[in-house]
Amino acid sequence: MNSVYGPIIREGLWKNNPALVQLLGLCPLLAVSNTTINGLGLGLATILTLVASNGLVSLLRHQIPDEARLPVFMIIIASIVTIIELSMNAWFHELYLILGIFIPLIVTNCAIIGRVEAFAARNPVGPSIVDGLMMGLGFTAVLVLLGAMREVIGQGTLLSEAHLMFGESASQLTIIVFEEYRGFLMALLPPGAFIGLGLIVALKNAIDAKQSTKQAPVNSAAEPVSA
Repeated sequence: MNSVYGPIIREGLWKNNPALVQLLGLCPLLAVSNTTINGLGLGLATILTLVASNGLVSLLRHQIPDEARLPVFMIIIASIVTIIELSMNAWFHELYLILGIFIPLIVTNCAIIGRVEAFAARNPVGPSIVDGLMMGLGFTAVLVLLGAMREVIGQGTLLSEAHLMFGESASQLTIIVFEEYRGFLMALLPPGAFIGLGLIVALKNAIDAKQSTKQAPVNSAAEPVSA
């Protein structure tokens, strides 16, 4: 089981992360990641879309003709996003209003149609669902991290407006990181989003380069010496 799902987990969370490696879905990622809760809200909606669309496409892959696969994929994704959008409007109305157009725009997220086409349409249901979950978690992790960075630097708080997702009792979750902080507006504006994402991508690349450097001597030592 580990041999089947292990690579899928590593690909989604790190090696092929849709936000850090594929650089897909950047429009909503950069637009709504000004707070931790906003990023988490969009991330959870994206996870649900990826899991449901991957599972359905994998389940129906033998019944979908090749000539019509892309239109059918888009109809499936759009139907799932519509259900999520209506559900958020009903149960998380204030958060829904904040995220606005970026909930229905999940339909056009290239990461979702990319996973459906590249993986779910060619693999069984189980691995396809895991792939959607891991890709969604990887995307959400970047959303939350970027949102936390921008929120702390921009307004000196963390988990502000948590009640939008977790109810009024979650208002106490807000953490004041800097007392009497006047804020840094650029962190909350689009330039701050680009700079923050660039720093996260650079950090990942630095970690990968360091790991490659450590593995190189090990691989060299393992190679047989020719006579």
